[in-house]
Amino acid sequence: MISLRIVSLAPAGALVVALVGCAGAGAAGPDAKPPAAPVSVAASDTAPAGPVSASPSAEPAVRESGTRQQTALLAIPSIGVVDLRVVPYEGTTDDWAGTRIQDRGVAASPYGDEGGVGPGEVGNYLVTAHRLSAGGPLRALPSVDKGDSVFVTAGGKVYEYEITETRTTSFRSERSLAEQRAAVPGAPGEKPTRAMITLSTCATPEDDAAGNFWRDAKGNPEHRIDKVGVLVSTRAAPSE
Repeated sequence: MISLRIVSLAPAGALVVALVGCAGAGAAGPDAKPPAAPVSVAASDTAPAGPVSASPSAEPAVRESGTRQQTALLAIPSIGVVDLRVVPYEGTTDDWAGTRIQDRGVAASPYGDEGGVGPGEVGNYLVTAHRLSAGGPLRALPSVDKGDSVFVTAGGKVYEYEITETRTTSFRSERSLAEQRAAVPGAPGEKPTRAMITLSTCATPEDDAAGNFWRDAKGNPEHRIDKVGVLVSTRAAPSE
């Protein structure tokens, strides 16, 4: 099994973000190090362009920003991820539609009744991407630590999330999947009061090392590694 460290969430009033990513075939090891060069995926014509900086900003507003149907850009400086496109779709984490998006080498973000919210919105912003296949944009996600910053650019705004917790999700447990996808990560049925993010990717190397070779119809292993965060600031995106 995977050994994960759980920490407490940020104080009430902060926004939380979670990143989620799917599995894939590849040779990356469980102790993957951050890439020597930034992981960068070109943005579409409709996505905000330009790198995301880590400068501080004003306190975030706890309100919906109308960003759930907009392509966003993701940056995780601690592991060299820069301008990774996050493509929204109506569905749930790691369904067939989301898997097809991830297979293009970009991240996917489900919204709707079984999905999450958009960047900066109150609730759980779900982001999934491959760790081993399709270029492995989230190959170093397990190295992200508590306190690391995650930046999401969408709708002319830059949303900064701070990682507060590491979780594990089992594809073989409906309860576990419900906890991952809940508006408040880990607490299905609880009403959200802040913006959060969940970043998710596969735990294929860890499962294989433990002798767990179970796979679903899409090739996903049983477990996923999720990094949960809260929104700590919002600012205007830099102009081109």
